[in-house]
Amino acid sequence: MLALVTSAESATGLRLAEVEEPQPLANEALVSVHATSLNRGELRLLAIRPNGWIPGQDVVGFVERAAADGSGPAVGSRVAALVDQAGWAERVAVSTDRIAVLPDDVSFASAATLPVAGTTALRTLRHGGDLAGRQVLITGASGAVGRFQIQIAREQGGFVTAVAASRHDEDLRGLGAEQVVESIEQAEGPFSLITESVGGQSLAHAIERVAPGGTIVMFGSSSGELTPVGFRQFVPGHEGARLQTFAYYTSGSGIGADIASLLALVAAGRLETRVALTVPWTDIAQALDALRQRSFSGKAVLTMK
Repeated sequence: MLALVTSAESATGLRLAEVEEPQPLANEALVSVHATSLNRGELRLLAIRPNGWIPGQDVVGFVERAAADGSGPAVGSRVAALVDQAGWAERVAVSTDRIAVLPDDVSFASAATLPVAGTTALRTLRHGGDLAGRQVLITGASGAVGRFQIQIAREQGGFVTAVAASRHDEDLRGLGAEQVVESIEQAEGPFSLITESVGGQSLAHAIERVAPGGTIVMFGSSSGELTPVGFRQFVPGHEGARLQTFAYYTSGSGIGADIASLLALVAAGRLETRVALTVPWTDIAQALDALRQRSFSGKAVLTMK
């Protein structure tokens, strides 16, 4: 079968190559991949993985072979799934607890935006507990995860302040943000939950704005900067607040169930997915360049079929 594999000899760092067919375990289904979407974390992985590695985490397509142990969806089911790697291929083996069946009225392209970004949004917000009536601050709010966080937090009754460039103001308010500020210094607070993906000074300012007993969830560091953290940043004024790190691959089981809940929100018209760019997987260079340049808001989708 064909797959995109890392290649130091290629200008894009990838090449289309013939690779061995996956051999599913008893609890894995074989999925014929029709589309995938790009995640910023994959840019870093492309730079550090050895030649011949197959990237790709977001997967949508059809079940070509059901799991041998009888778990998961039947052959022919339209599905979305999250894998740790090997999704940029014609077929991939997926653990059935990471698969969700697509509702009939949700497209492959729309579903492809959800596995990594959607579950990250959902699970980071869970660290804040019951959000009803609480103040939530979201940094990096114009990105794919931030857009989902705004909508889910508002769905749960939270009052959202989003940090993003002013050109995104109308868009993010339309998703449910009460306020949109250009820098975290303009956010008044205090906030019961802060989702932080920028790092550096942004994280330092987040600590200044977290409520006593509140939570800051760190799930990225797009600035690449370190943040000095000390006791005096929390006391007085932020007693009992905690810093929580998050990575989807250590966030626990039930990923398939979470994807299913997100798909249900999409099908009900309560969660917007933004497909900003759709290209064939043979044109991945175009999508990677756009992602590196942050030239779109939403997700870039690759189609395989």
